[in-house]
Amino acid sequence: MPLTFFSLGSGSCGNCYYLATETDAIIIDCGISLRRFKKYMLEYGMKTGKMKGILITHDHADHIKAAGKISKEYGLSVYATRLVHEGMDRNWQASVKIPVENRQYIDTGTPFHVGSFRVTAFPLPHDASENVGYFIEVGNYRFCIMTDVGEATEEAKSRIAQSTHLILESNYDDEMLLQGRYPDILKERIAGGHGHLSNNKAAHALAENFHEGLKSVWLCHLSEENNHPELARKTHETVLRTYGIIANVDFNLEVLRRKIPTGPFVLDDTTAPLLPQEG
Repeated sequence: MPLTFFSLGSGSCGNCYYLATETDAIIIDCGISLRRFKKYMLEYGMKTGKMKGILITHDHADHIKAAGKISKEYGLSVYATRLVHEGMDRNWQASVKIPVENRQYIDTGTPFHVGSFRVTAFPLPHDASENVGYFIEVGNYRFCIMTDVGEATEEAKSRIAQSTHLILESNYDDEMLLQGRYPDILKERIAGGHGHLSNNKAAHALAENFHEGLKSVWLCHLSEENNHPELARKTHETVLRTYGIIANVDFNLEVLRRKIPTGPFVLDDTTAPLLPQEG
């Protein structure tokens, strides 16, 4: 059974991901505009009629600003913890709120189903009302997303060790952040335990929990100011090599683009490495 993954945007300008089987699809975060969402779905042939629901990781605007609009436009349920729903209601940048009838309240650690997907939310440290990752099971796939991660916790590491496909934050380069123009208080917030995951920390978390069943990793939420796609890739390749792991030989490594789509990727649960669909 093929699985299609598509990133419509990944970074502080807006995060949104599409994951689909042949019959069902889910959206993870809605931080791009409804207009862009419709444009990309049409251009890349993604089927809006297959969409069964929206998963929200946390209540920051770059993850939720169009959640209400997309929910209303397509009649989709929005799944989030109670604290995240409350945070979305307070966020003035989300001008259209999620209709009451479309709100679904979830608990971390308790699996639930969205169409054919079995989903489990798990906590991740970040300076939001609450922040979760999602572990998504369908067929032989174990698809995990961890974005906006202040620290690679033991639970986060255990999810890496269980995943066949992984979206992992690799937000900043340590030296670029240190030498950059951000004020010290912002640098401390980014590098702190409730901020973001650096290239180096993400690479070590990946390397220490790598397993032969992990087929694809996408690096997400790169900082425009304090990172660069090739630098993120190179850092991961270098760290992984010290553990005897060779990117794009032992598994497929991709860096998601910040402002434009990446993919779609058609995933095969029997072979590796995996390549993006052409066209």
